[in-house]
Amino acid sequence: MIQIVPVETKKQRRLFIDFPHSLYEGNPNYVPALFLEQNDLLSPDKHPFYKHSQAQPFLAYRNDKIVGRICAIWNNNHNAFNHVNEGQWGFFDCIDDQEVANALFETAEKWVKAKGGDTIVGPINLSTNDTVGLLVDGFDKPPVAMMPYNSPYYIDLITNSGYGHKVDLRAYLVMEKSADKRSVLLLDRLEERLKRSGITLRQFNVKDFKNEAAKVRDIYNRAWDKNSGFVPMTEDEFNYTAKDLKMILDPRFAIVAEKDGELIGFGLGIPDINQILIKVKRGRLLPTGIFKLLFGKKKINLLRVLMLGVLEDYRKLGIEACLYGRIIKESKDSNIKGAECSWMLEHNYMMNHAIEQMNGELYKRYRLYQKSL
Repeated sequence: MIQIVPVETKKQRRLFIDFPHSLYEGNPNYVPALFLEQNDLLSPDKHPFYKHSQAQPFLAYRNDKIVGRICAIWNNNHNAFNHVNEGQWGFFDCIDDQEVANALFETAEKWVKAKGGDTIVGPINLSTNDTVGLLVDGFDKPPVAMMPYNSPYYIDLITNSGYGHKVDLRAYLVMEKSADKRSVLLLDRLEERLKRSGITLRQFNVKDFKNEAAKVRDIYNRAWDKNSGFVPMTEDEFNYTAKDLKMILDPRFAIVAEKDGELIGFGLGIPDINQILIKVKRGRLLPTGIFKLLFGKKKINLLRVLMLGVLEDYRKLGIEACLYGRIIKESKDSNIKGAECSWMLEHNYMMNHAIEQMNGELYKRYRLYQKSL
């Protein structure tokens, strides 16, 4: 007998957050999410998402033992921006049991349908500005910072529950030793050509973080607006994310492009802190996790290129190549040996081609699924 219980108390939320740690115990590629970060993400009184939308986590029990979890999501901003009546599901984890998976999905679908939804999409862990996608190819390596991980059997659990392919998200690995150096070698010449058009590149100014972040938010919301499933970040949501990123931001890997003093593009690479978090037991920073985080940062040898976008009117001028080139060039004088560029929509041919031209290896794929209600 399977019982589905809505998460309503702090104790239930803790059980919801901790369930994957038990499920993946002993898996060498599993990276435990930080408890504090997950707790904030799921707390309506802490995360700005809940100022405009709703989410309801659920736990699945069998014989008083937790065997699965899911979160049903209704994102009003997403629906208004994309002109849809779509719900989402996220935070899905489950034992390898179709009956349990079916019960979880049916519960999320019923919740979304009651909100007026005619379609449900997942996995999305609150919005497309957060962790997105199910790993479908590339299970042999741990995920990098802010990317998901799951067991291969999840694919069958989801498809057997009636879900079909919506879109694939690509992750490319670009290693310094094998990368095509043309983007770096031609960087000075390309930047000089851009300068003649009034376009310059510089590092993000961390001393003026608040004003710089506001400019980047404008670029983010305008440059990504045609991406599938995109939803603009509110000011509160962007500031919330920026505050977290500030703790790991290295200005060498945060490059802005300007035209006559106005931002027109931005590229951000962040250190792969998952190389540290994989050693932090159950995502707890205390008592010892905080020291692993503080003292492990210098040993990180991989970046994740988290954001790279240029305003539509300035594309195809070579700015994207310069942003990538700058990040690669800066990494040569550091411990960084490579970067994951993720995630890229499967039909974003221009950006995928640019990374492939640098000898980027398509080494992981993630998938969004959908179902009509």
